[in-house]
Amino acid sequence: MSESSPPRTAPSRTRPAGAPAGGVLLRSLTGLLARWLPSRRWYAGKGRPPGGLTLLSATELLPCTAGPQPGLLHLLVRVGPPGPRIAPAPVGPVGLPGDPGADGDGDCYQLLLGVRPTLPPHLADAFVGIPAEGPLRGRAVYEALEDPRLVTLLLERLRAPGTLGALRFERAPDADIPAGAPGRLLGAEQSNSSVVYGNSHILKLFRRVSPGINPDLELSLALAEEGSTRVPPPVAWFEADIPGASEPVTLGVLQPFLAGSRDGWHLALASLEHRTDFETCARDLGVATAEVHTALARALPTGVLRRPQLEQAAAEMSQRLDAAAAAVPALRPHRAELRRTFDAVAEHGRRGGRLAAQRIHGDLHLGQVLLHEGRWSLIDFEGEPARPLAERRSPQPTIRDVAGMLRSFDYAAAQHRDPGPRAQRWARLCREAYCRGYAEGGGRDPLEHIELLRAWETDKAVYEVLYEARHRPAWLHVPMAAIRRLAEEAAA
Repeated sequence: MSESSPPRTAPSRTRPAGAPAGGVLLRSLTGLLARWLPSRRWYAGKGRPPGGLTLLSATELLPCTAGPQPGLLHLLVRVGPPGPRIAPAPVGPVGLPGDPGADGDGDCYQLLLGVRPTLPPHLADAFVGIPAEGPLRGRAVYEALEDPRLVTLLLERLRAPGTLGALRFERAPDADIPAGAPGRLLGAEQSNSSVVYGNSHILKLFRRVSPGINPDLELSLALAEEGSTRVPPPVAWFEADIPGASEPVTLGVLQPFLAGSRDGWHLALASLEHRTDFETCARDLGVATAEVHTALARALPTGVLRRPQLEQAAAEMSQRLDAAAAAVPALRPHRAELRRTFDAVAEHGRRGGRLAAQRIHGDLHLGQVLLHEGRWSLIDFEGEPARPLAERRSPQPTIRDVAGMLRSFDYAAAQHRDPGPRAQRWARLCREAYCRGYAEGGGRDPLEHIELLRAWETDKAVYEVLYEARHRPAWLHVPMAAIRRLAEEAAA
């Protein structure tokens, strides 16, 4: 915080969990939230009602119980393990058995609720319900991010560092954040929610949160300190302390918005449709990925995977394969060849081979890269949201990011209206160009140890098979084509 920042002495409107007002508030909202949460794509229960709600903090960013003006209520709620499924699962993040959100003690969610005496028609789709009791009795409660007036207020809070109740707002030194910029909620809601302010900034709000700094903030700050221009630097963020947690919870990050940029996924599809060159783009994207990896290795601790760690990695890959094959019979005929691919990782360690480990993107694909004024930028460093935060923050081989991007080229080719030999050739040439660019950008040539690249690509394809079988069966043929190709390569 800069010397000119106001002291963290803002009056608190938060009551600790378990206090009478907090208990009454939660009781009044429990039924409404239990019906509303399963409809949210960021809810990990996949259409099932929550097993119970515990209020961890409640902070009024605007007064909610008096007058005709809208109020803004920030909640952190512990949601118990979901009950029986009540609706088809929405498409969203999913992991292998054992991932958080499937079982255990439940998850913590960040909710921003607007409160009005009556809800105007333009906010009808944001409606959550009307409590029949408690401090909000008779008032309309709704998703606050659908209300431009309230998202503008949220930006004002980020412009003024300080503390309000359980919430702590931080701002980068010398950050230029415009006052009163209009905000709009992006429609492509996934595991988080994003609000764009004018054409200058974008605020990502993490919905399912865990104690510890979110990698999206941690890595973006580290890259900014390294002087990397491949990632938009954070200009403000906010966090909260919750009962029983040893570390704060990261709640949101404000970054520059690259107006006029296009993501790699749509650029790739356009290239396929119009038969334009994408190999140059893929090569430049490889260069950008290598530059980001190099900067992360300078900025944050690194490690080395030796024989014990490589054998463990191979064993975990085989375990994920077995779990996926148990759920998806189409995988079973290929298990022997795929397991041989994973065995090559362990064999690399037994021969004395090593593999560098460092912080990586963790979920790199064409949708996580933006082309802006002829230059690639990487975004969304959160990693796979379904994975535990500690795992996402651990050093890993850079080859995992490379494998993720290679799989993304295959997915783009499969989306073409004629996913035949021409599209497959397009994917192969892009894969080769990306690896070439990665080596030219200062990274270790991914093709130097092709058996390791194949193993991590296979592990990713196994993950995709399980995901598609659960959520998009019509897409199952995409990773299964890769499974067959990788099994044939392993057999050869």
